[in-house]
Amino acid sequence: MHNHAPYPPLRLVWLVWGVGALLYLFAFYQRVAPAVMTDQLMAEFAIGGAALGNLSAFYFYAYVAMQIPTGVMADRWGPRRVLAAGAGVAALGSLLFAFAPDFGWAGVGRLLVGASVAVAFVSTLKLASHWFPPQKYALASGMALFFGVIGGVMAGVPLRLLVENFGWRDVMASAGVFAALLCVLAWWLVRDDPAERGYASHHQGGHQAHHGSILAGLVDTLSYRNVWLLMLAPIGFSGAVLTFAGLWGVPWLKQVHGLEPKAAAAVTSVLLVAWALGGPLLGNWSQRLGRRKPLYIASGIVALLGWAGVIYLEPPLWLMVVLLAITGFASGNIIIGFAWAKESLPLRLMGTASGVVNMGPLLGGVFLQPGVGWMLDRGWQGSMDSGARLYDAATWQSGFGLMFAAVAIALILLPFVRESHCRQA
Repeated sequence: MHNHAPYPPLRLVWLVWGVGALLYLFAFYQRVAPAVMTDQLMAEFAIGGAALGNLSAFYFYAYVAMQIPTGVMADRWGPRRVLAAGAGVAALGSLLFAFAPDFGWAGVGRLLVGASVAVAFVSTLKLASHWFPPQKYALASGMALFFGVIGGVMAGVPLRLLVENFGWRDVMASAGVFAALLCVLAWWLVRDDPAERGYASHHQGGHQAHHGSILAGLVDTLSYRNVWLLMLAPIGFSGAVLTFAGLWGVPWLKQVHGLEPKAAAAVTSVLLVAWALGGPLLGNWSQRLGRRKPLYIASGIVALLGWAGVIYLEPPLWLMVVLLAITGFASGNIIIGFAWAKESLPLRLMGTASGVVNMGPLLGGVFLQPGVGWMLDRGWQGSMDSGARLYDAATWQSGFGLMFAAVAIALILLPFVRESHCRQA
């Protein structure tokens, strides 16, 4: 296939991949944005912890529901169409959220955003499998997570400053404009395969669309035990990070540790940055080891101990920041899981498998964000501050206990995953 054609130049490869990565950055920004607006949202819509957890998690509900269709759509229609459509709907959802007159419309906006940006990660992985050499695939997926986390960090201190200066509605509306620009960029720049630009493809088997039955592909994918286990494990590892950094960490740091909102946002950003660094590095190290399991388990143990320290030891602030950094880094181990899942089954099922496995990290948000909110409301003593609920230290600890339990369960599952020895099935 195209023996005479050169492989695409690296600059073009990163550019095409970068459009998908930018939508993923936007996805992540939207994912954790509510964390720095908890007070405003509680007051604006007159809601408690469980309802706020739900409003934030509307994003996750839609995102998770879209993961399998996304994998299938990326395999069938190609990443270019899927990314352009996703960015267009994301613009709409962001604007709807920004101008929502009540809780119901805000929820619809969050749902639309979650459903649309759900295409970003899997489409970006799909692009990577065509545009990058196979040995660079783990790097490309780790870098995608890194881009995402940059979005998460932008939704920390920078977003808090913008919200304080311009109000949350204007800031969210401008995010909608950014998504609209991405829609245009995706259509103009992205191509599904280098062959469409006259270059050789890195995809084994060249460039072809698979038109097998969607259901058959899904059933086939789900017949692999590794796919199930590698989907379930990130519910704990990622779920804890997304629940802490994406919603409840900032109010906890304010209420229990007396931090200013900006300082609290900075601390939760440390967790996200470390997570971003951990992804590509741990993925790369497991590639060098030639094995996936030992590093995934070892980093899982570190993450569990880190959360134990943060939640139960009540360390001084500097030590807590260190613990969060270590915990975040170790939780980047989910990137090992993406490469591991891809190796565990035939390449033609890759899009569907990525979609299934990518449900895991987000299911963590689905269960844990409202779960922690529900626990907080159960222990709420009735104190408020300008429309937002205040919870005591013991109530926060019981709420975060859910995150700790989820990480422990994830760790118990890992020994049952079959080693792939970094080789494609």
